Parts: sequence; C-alpha cells; structure tokens
Amino acid sequence: MKRQSETHHPQHKTFFLYCGILMLLSEIWKQWCLTYLVNHGTYYWWHFPFQLCSIPMYICLILPWVNSTHVQSVLLAFLMDFGLMGGIFTFFDTSGMHYSYTPLTIHSFAWHILLIIIGIYAGLGRKADYSNKGYLKTAGIYLACCLIATFFNILFHHYGNINMFYISPYYHMRQKAFHIIAMVLGDGVGIAVYIAACLFGAWILHQMWRKVTGDGGN
Repeated sequence: MKRQSETHHPQHKTFFLYCGILMLLSEIWKQWCLTYLVNHGTYYWWHFPFQLCSIPMYICLILPWVNSTHVQSVLLAFLMDFGLMGGIFTFFDTSGMHYSYTPLTIHSFAWHILLIIIGIYAGLGRKADYSNKGYLKTAGIYLACCLIATFFNILFHHYGNINMFYISPYYHMRQKAFHIIAMVLGDGVGIAVYIAACLFGAWILHQMWRKVTGDGGN
C-alpha cells in the first residue's frame, strides 16, 4: 500500500510531466531547426523522433495521466532500465550527436544527460517494478517499439532515409562494434545481436537496481 500511495504523489508526477513537456518542446524546436535551418525546408526522415532515446519523452508525458499503479511501475522500470541505458551508452559513441548547427549539438548532449537523470530518478524513487517479471514487461515494451520502428522504417523508406532504432532492413548496421558483426555475418544477424545486446544491457541495469533498492521481488 505504501508504494501505491507514493506512486500517486503529486510531486512525483509533476517531475515527469515537466520533463516530458520540456523534451517535447525541445524536440519540436529540434525538428524545426533540422528542417528549415539545416536541410533548407526539406524534412529529413532520419531524424523522426522514434529512437530508443525518444521513448522516455512519450513515457514522461503519459505517466502523470496513468492511474494504474501497476502500469506506472512498469513504465518507471522502463525508464530506469532502457531509458538510462540509452542515455549512458550514447556517450560511448557521440558521433551521431554532432550537428553543423551548434545549438543542436548542445541539445543532443543535454537530452541524453536528462535521460540519465530521469532514469536515476525513476530507479531511486522505489515506485518502479524491480522484479524479474517487471524486467520482462519492460523488455516487451522495447520489443514492441522495435516492431513499430520496423513498420516506420518500411512505411517511410520511400520518402527518404529513415532508420528508427537502427534496425532498418534497408541499411547496413552502423552501430559501433555491431557493424563488424554485420559485415561478417550479415545485417540480419547484426540487428538481432544488437537487439539482444540492448535487452542484456537493460537486464544488467535492472539487476543493479534490485541490489540498490534491496527489492528482491519475483
């Protein structure tokens, strides 16, 4: 009952709502800058906001309006697992964070730092689902997003370059280290290994949170 009452704490909801609004407004600004300042009025589908590091924005906007404590706990677990992982591991290869327009570069670094902050806040709040079943549910959300990303990649491919979640069947795997696997075994295997690695990385973080919070649920 304690977790249920804490989950509905207004301050808790306000944090995610403000983060979501901030991310949404900055994403609108980013899309405008990319379209009109960088690409001279042409929309570049490569920057369509549906990457792993974009999902926390949607979750932050949704969380304050979710009344189910169970659904909230799973969404929080996603932020502390996959959201945090996306924020951290982006800094291992920052090549995709640099733009010709400097404010966009600053925005990219600030965005991923915010992902780390949000992930830590969600993990330390003791309102997430720290159980192994909770991880499986967050993994289900991630895989569902991969399916949606694949749908976008196929649907919008004819309108320009698009590679949501970096798993488009039309492009060679470009992610650091995984592109070597793709070169040797093919892009299909490279994509599969990349997805498996994301699942494993999030699982490691989930186990870390279980130890940090002392929550050893099932």
